[in-house]
Amino acid sequence: MDIEDSINEIFPELRKWITDYYRGIENLPVKSKSKIREIFGRLPSAPPADGEQFDKIFGDFNEIIMPGITHWQSPKFFAYFPANSSVPSLAAEVITAALGVQGMKWETSPAAAELEEMVMNWLRDMIGLPGTFTGVIQDTASTSTLASLINAREVMSDFSINRSGFSGKEKFRVYCSTEAHSSIEKAVKITGIGRENLVKIPVKDDFSMNTVLLEKAIKSDLNAGHKPLCVVAALGTTGSTAIDSLRDISELKKKYGFWLHVDAAHLGTAFLLPEYRKYLKGIEEADTFVFNPHKWMFTNFDCSAYFLKDRNSLLNTFEIIPEYLKTRSDSAVNNYCDWGIPLGRRFRALKLWFVIRSFGVKGLQEKVRGHIELAKMFHEKVSSDRDFEILAPLTCNLVCFRYKPPGKSEDELNAINEKLLQRINDSGRIYISHTKLNGKYTLRLVVAQTNVEKRHVLEAWDTIKTFSKS
Repeated sequence: MDIEDSINEIFPELRKWITDYYRGIENLPVKSKSKIREIFGRLPSAPPADGEQFDKIFGDFNEIIMPGITHWQSPKFFAYFPANSSVPSLAAEVITAALGVQGMKWETSPAAAELEEMVMNWLRDMIGLPGTFTGVIQDTASTSTLASLINAREVMSDFSINRSGFSGKEKFRVYCSTEAHSSIEKAVKITGIGRENLVKIPVKDDFSMNTVLLEKAIKSDLNAGHKPLCVVAALGTTGSTAIDSLRDISELKKKYGFWLHVDAAHLGTAFLLPEYRKYLKGIEEADTFVFNPHKWMFTNFDCSAYFLKDRNSLLNTFEIIPEYLKTRSDSAVNNYCDWGIPLGRRFRALKLWFVIRSFGVKGLQEKVRGHIELAKMFHEKVSSDRDFEILAPLTCNLVCFRYKPPGKSEDELNAINEKLLQRINDSGRIYISHTKLNGKYTLRLVVAQTNVEKRHVLEAWDTIKTFSKS
């Protein structure tokens, strides 16, 4: 069968399946009800010797794989932070897959490199970053944070670690809050800095970093012969979307000269709204900044927007050009394989371009504002119910709360809320997640799914109330 016949056979069926899937997604259990190893047990232990017809393969996909899928695109998905899609992004992903571009260098697809440069300029301006920043698309914020720490390590060692390895004399220290993302701890391990040199600073009552204690930690380390390498400021922690004071941390940078990385992985999308840019005060002192359009800007995973001020130091950190990768255009273009860890690069800029052009800046702002308003509505529902308790300030679109029947100890409340979460999620009606704040088992509901509406949030509250009473 030639390509045209294959496309004519497969794609009409796929188009119908995608249409039906989104049409009926609200009726599917949000969280998969599969048991451990259930999917694995239904799969053949050996591959087929001969090729199989697409109808058979697609039938098995629907029968075996789909029951094991948790539906992240359901408007009843309120867990973690989202990994959103949209029709424009989906269309771009299909085109990207058809093109099969490996965009490691400008010459391997000039359009991929130049479109990425332009859409990152757009995005920088859309969220209010200074024009001194330039951007590159990474796969995830974890990779972006790792790239930042490697860059910091090399700048602070005059690039000697890339050249000769650690001497043992560097004594670098990295600082973040106790509420910061686990990717920072992973990055200090991978970079060779070491977990013992990650200093986790206690937080204030609102779960943002206590910058007074940060300065004390820096002074103590300096007195002990350590070198402050990097501070990671969180603009929206994972647990509660707490916002560190970038302004205060920037003032400390002026005094102590550390590298400043800003992690706004989820909340960065809120900076599309001018009213949220007050949290960016001090951003001009940052060295790097990351947020994920694949979380809350309706662009399919993976798409992490990584911004930096010093392009040359980044290239000095990562650039390696063996003979087989040398091209005549190298000195005049952006070869994004030199802007991070992997050599291979997907054409991620296309979906970002499709999304921005399809929604427009005003359309994106309207969508984001709508989600924030729905989160405020849910927050008011919880706040006004005497059997529930808000456990963290509402900074944007994440509500942290718990069920609190009277007369229960903290240990009992933790157990009650853990069981409540499991029963809610096992029902398939909605999907929420949890964290622990000050030792309290905390239910998290984030309003950010692309197609969520008021009725879905009200249904979520009704579901939570119903299970809390049963």
